[in-house]
Amino acid sequence: MTEKIKEFINDPEKLEKLYREDKKSFESGFRNIYSEIEKTEMAKFWKIRLDFDKTPSKAKQNYGTEILVLISVCLLAGFLIKIPDIFKINLIEFPFYEKNAGIIVFLGLTIYAFSVNRNISRKNIVTTMLIFLVSIIYINLLPGFRHSASINLAYIHMPILMWCVYGLVFIDFEFKNYGKRIRYISHNGDLAIMGALILISGGLLTGITYGLFMAIGINIERFYSHYIILIGLVSAPIVTTFILKNSALVTNKIAPIIANIFSPLVLITLIIYLVAIIVSGKDPYSDREFLLTFNIMLIGVMAIIVFSVSESSVYGKQRFSEIVLFILSIVTLIVNLIALSAIFYRLGEYGLTPNRLAILGSNILIFINLILIMVDLYKINFRKADLEKVELTVAKYLPFYIIWTIIVVFGFPLIFGMK
Repeated sequence: MTEKIKEFINDPEKLEKLYREDKKSFESGFRNIYSEIEKTEMAKFWKIRLDFDKTPSKAKQNYGTEILVLISVCLLAGFLIKIPDIFKINLIEFPFYEKNAGIIVFLGLTIYAFSVNRNISRKNIVTTMLIFLVSIIYINLLPGFRHSASINLAYIHMPILMWCVYGLVFIDFEFKNYGKRIRYISHNGDLAIMGALILISGGLLTGITYGLFMAIGINIERFYSHYIILIGLVSAPIVTTFILKNSALVTNKIAPIIANIFSPLVLITLIIYLVAIIVSGKDPYSDREFLLTFNIMLIGVMAIIVFSVSESSVYGKQRFSEIVLFILSIVTLIVNLIALSAIFYRLGEYGLTPNRLAILGSNILIFINLILIMVDLYKINFRKADLEKVELTVAKYLPFYIIWTIIVVFGFPLIFGMK
């Protein structure tokens, strides 16, 4: 039934026929795939229709249960992030947060996903928890040497690996379902936007709270930063996911607007930045810190392109946005070529190190992905192809990033040792 619903999602008559043939199977199938199709107008219509006959008391009960789940998961994440204080761990000798913070965040998100999704099989739950357990044991058994590049790279890439594991849960372990992969990419964009709004609100609340208590002569800065802020930060992604799930209509309107605003702004900023590099005489070939900043910027712009594509495709052809994205992909490719040439230059001059190899690998992956995206965007603008083609390219390419992340996390400490 789910496949038929997806196939006929833009055909009202066929959907109505499916519903009348088997109402129970239709409703169950529709709810299972709603996260994939929720941005279509027909899906919104059927969601309202199927929920119309539901009693308010039952909906309220389900919402209340989900609130309890949310609070429980946030408390668990808060407890885990406070382990150093509870068990008096010396953070100088043992870098607990570098090793575990990312794992705790995605463990909380994963547990919340399991709690609200009743269709997850027991096998997938066990597999996921085993992956988390192995990752926790592995990362905590690594020596806590902050001066070791290979160890630090494992710390940095472990949250990315956990993001991939959470992604598997999000797509219900349907590896070949590109539609769900695309939905996961879009979900991360929505998560980033709504999460930023929540963090801004939290920052304002923090400032007001400090001011109110300072006015009466009570300094709560230490308590607030150690408990409220820390627990709030690790709980924010879970709370954001809850909001996205229960207020989809609101977030679906915000994300495309943000994408359409930021894409041209990023393009203008990037062009000005490239001109400024030439004028200022900054040299990425010899300036290590500048090259690092250059690469961080490249990854950020790449993420914006992917997010903008996933959000723009929801509302069909948007000529201006498509042209902006095409030009942005070209400019980003130029930035990537500069970064790659600088990395190869430094490899030739100073030799191979874990950091240089990690940056080289990620840049090559981004370079190939950018070329594929640019070709697709060219076809969209000049060959009348659909924007979904870019989404499909991005979805198919994700496993290459996952493989490289696994190599860095588990392979680099073995290959380079403590170097």
